[in-house]
Amino acid sequence: MCGIVGYTGFQDAYDIVINGLKRLEYRGYDSAGIVLEDTNNSFEVKKTKGKVSDLVEISENLKATSHVGMGHTRWATHGVPSDRNSHPHVSNDGKIALVHNGIIENYDTIKTMLIGKGFTFSSETDTEVLVNLIQYILDTQKINFSEAVRYALNEVYGAYAITVMHKDYPGVLVVGRLGSPLAIGLGDKEYFIASDASPFVEFTKEAVYLEDGHMATISLEKGVEIRSIKENEIIEPAIQELKLSLEQIEKGGYEHFMLKEIFEQPKSIQDTLRGRLLVNEGIIKMAGIWDHLDRINKAERIIIIACGTSWHAGLIGEYLIEEYARIPVEVEYASEFRYRNPIITEKDIVVAISQSGETADSMAAIKLAKEKGAFIYGICNVVDSSIARFSDAGSYTHAGPEIGVASTKAFTAQLTILSLIALKLGKHNGNLSNAEFMRLITELDNIPKKVEEVLKSTHDYVKEIAHDFVNSTNFLYLGRGFNFPAALEGALKLKEISYIHAEGYPAAEMKHGPIALIDENMPIVIIAPKKGHYDKIVSNVQEIKARKGKVIAVVNYGDEQVASMADYVIEIPETSECFSPIVASIPLQLLAYYIAVYRGANVDQPRNLAKSVTVE
Repeated sequence: MCGIVGYTGFQDAYDIVINGLKRLEYRGYDSAGIVLEDTNNSFEVKKTKGKVSDLVEISENLKATSHVGMGHTRWATHGVPSDRNSHPHVSNDGKIALVHNGIIENYDTIKTMLIGKGFTFSSETDTEVLVNLIQYILDTQKINFSEAVRYALNEVYGAYAITVMHKDYPGVLVVGRLGSPLAIGLGDKEYFIASDASPFVEFTKEAVYLEDGHMATISLEKGVEIRSIKENEIIEPAIQELKLSLEQIEKGGYEHFMLKEIFEQPKSIQDTLRGRLLVNEGIIKMAGIWDHLDRINKAERIIIIACGTSWHAGLIGEYLIEEYARIPVEVEYASEFRYRNPIITEKDIVVAISQSGETADSMAAIKLAKEKGAFIYGICNVVDSSIARFSDAGSYTHAGPEIGVASTKAFTAQLTILSLIALKLGKHNGNLSNAEFMRLITELDNIPKKVEEVLKSTHDYVKEIAHDFVNSTNFLYLGRGFNFPAALEGALKLKEISYIHAEGYPAAEMKHGPIALIDENMPIVIIAPKKGHYDKIVSNVQEIKARKGKVIAVVNYGDEQVASMADYVIEIPETSECFSPIVASIPLQLLAYYIAVYRGANVDQPRNLAKSVTVE
C-alpha cells in the first residue's frame, strides 16, 4: 500500500510531489510527508499524521524552492499513524532520506545490529531501519550511493518499493522494487517516480515499469540506469506508452470518485465486452483462452484465488464455469491458500483475480501454484501489473482507473470477463448448444443497457431509502444461487464505507443461525429476481416478516409476491439468472454509498483501508 512520488527536473518539485500524492492518496492516507533538496544540497523535510491536505498546511512555504524531491502517503504497517512514523525517514547522519512502500520482515534483526553499532531510532518503522542500514554500508565500505542501496536491499527480505536521496549526490534518485509497484516517467529533461502513472500523466506518455528485483539510478546527467539487485547486471529499460488520460483520474463533476465509478459501469462493462463479444458473428474472441483452449478444457479442476471483492467475483465465476463449462471449480482466499499446503498438480488451472494486479497474497499464491506446475490465468485491470506479467495467459478488464477504495466497476468488469470465459468454454466443449449460447451472449450484450437503466430508475429512490437507515447498527444481506455472492459483496460495500456491521448469507442458511438476530430493528436486504429460486426466496421473506424484520427487496419489474411483503422495493430489469448479480449489484452499491454519505463518512477513503494491498 502507500503512495510514493519522486521528481528530478526543471519544474517546481513541491507542486509535482504534492499533486502526485493527492492522486495516490487512495493507496494510504493516515500520514504524509515530503523531502526537497534545496540549492545548498540540504534537505527540507516536512511530515505529519493525517492526509495530504494536512501536509500542505505545514509545508506550503517550500513551494518553488527546489527541482528535486520526493513524497509519501502512508498506510500504517510498522508503528501507529503519527508524525514520527511518517515518511520520509532520514539516516542518523542526516544525509540520506528514504520513502518506502511495503514491509521489511527482518527489520528487527538489522535494527538490533545497528543499535549495537551506535545507531539510534526515533520511530517504530522498518523504514528507518533500512535508511540507516544504507548509511552503515556507506560508512563501512568504499562504494558509492547507488551501490550502497543495492547492498542494503540484498540484506533485507520482505516486500518494498523505495525511493532514496543523498545530500552528497544532488539531483539523483535511487529506486528499487520487490513486490510493490513503481513506475518511472520519462519526460524531456525531467524524470518522475510514482507508485502508478497517475501523478505524471499530464507531463509524459512514456514510462518504464520497474520489474521485481530491479533498481534504477536516475539523474538528469545520466538518465535512467536499471540494474538487477542481486546480480548487478545492467537491464535495458522497456519503455511503454501510457494509455491513461487526465480526465480518467478526475471526478468529472461527481461528489466522490465512488459515485462516478458506479455511474461509469455501463461503459466499463461495454469496454470489457468490446472486441470480445461478437454477437452478429456468434462468437467470443479471447486470445488468452483460445491459445490455451485444450489445456483449459482438459483441466481436472480450476482453482480461483482472490481477496475481498475479487473473491466474491470468483464465487460467481465458480457458478458460471460449473454451470456452463462443467469443469470443477474451487474458490480460495489467496491469503489462506498459500499457507495451508494445498494439493496442486500440472492438471490444474489457477485463475488469479485482482483489480490492481499487485495483491501480495495473490502473487504469492500463484507463485506457489506455478512451482507445482499449474497453468496460471490472470484477470486484472492494470496493464503490465505483476500478476499480468507472471501469468501464463490472461484477460484484462477494461474498467479504467478505479480511485475509490471500495471497488465497484472493477467488480462488475470481473464478472463480465468470467461470464465470457464460462460461455466460451461451454460452447467449445459442447455443453452449450448453439441456441443456448446465442441466447446467453445476446443477453450479455444487453447488460450494459440494463445497468444504465438501473442507474437511472433506482438512483433517486435508493437515495431516499438510505435516509431511513443512517442510524442502523447491523444489516443482513441474503441471496440464493448466483446472487448469494452478490449478497456477500453488498454487505462488504456497506461495512467498508459506512462502518455499519453487515453480513451476507445464503438465504437458505438464515434459519441456521442468523434468524436469531431478526427483529423490528434489523434491516434485511434480499436479492429476489424472478429467475432462480424465487419460490424459496418468497418463503424466506415470509419468515423475516413473521419476525418483524425490515425488508429491502431487489426484485424484477412487475414483481407482486415479494413486493407485497417488503417494506422497500427496488425494481431492476429481468435478465438471465447468471447475469443477475451484475444488475443487482448496482442498487446495492448506491445504497452503501448514500448511507455512508449521510453518516458523514469519507466515502473514497474509508478508515484503515487502502486500494492496492501490496503487503500481507
